[in-house]
Amino acid sequence: MPKIIFEKIIKADRKKVFELTTNYEHFQKILPQYYPSIRIISVRGNVSVVEEHLRIGGRELVMMVKHVIDEPILHEIFIIGGDAKGTHIIKRYEQIPPGTKLTLEIDWKPKGMSKLSNFLDKNKIPNEYSKIIDEFVMIAES
Repeated sequence: MPKIIFEKIIKADRKKVFELTTNYEHFQKILPQYYPSIRIISVRGNVSVVEEHLRIGGRELVMMVKHVIDEPILHEIFIIGGDAKGTHIIKRYEQIPPGTKLTLEIDWKPKGMSKLSNFLDKNKIPNEYSKIIDEFVMIAES
C-alpha cells in the first residue's frame, strides 16, 4: 500500500494538540470506540512501547507499538509487532496563525495481506484514520 499523507488544520494551540494526540495512555478513555485497550509496556525517556488494540475499518488490530516523541514538533509511531507490523506513522505539528497544522504520513503495512484484502480498499484506511484524527480535532477545539 502506498504512503498516505494528509494535513489537518486545528484551531487550537500546538502544545494542546500535541499533548492530546501523543497522550496514548488516555486514548482508551477519550476514544474507546477506536482504542478498546491500551497497555504500557515500558517508558524510557521519550520512547515508549505500548500494546494497543485499534478498531479501524470494522476490524480490531492488536499491535505492539513504539512511540518516539520530540515535543512539541514530532511524534513517530513504529508498529513493531502484531497485525500491522512494519507500519510507520509520522505526525508533525506546526504552529500557524489559526492554530496548528498537523501533517500525517502513514506507511501502512498490514500483516497477512490475504486475510485483510477487504480491509485494504485503497480509500478505506485513509478515510478511517482521518475519522480518528477528526475526533481528536473536535476534542482539541472544544
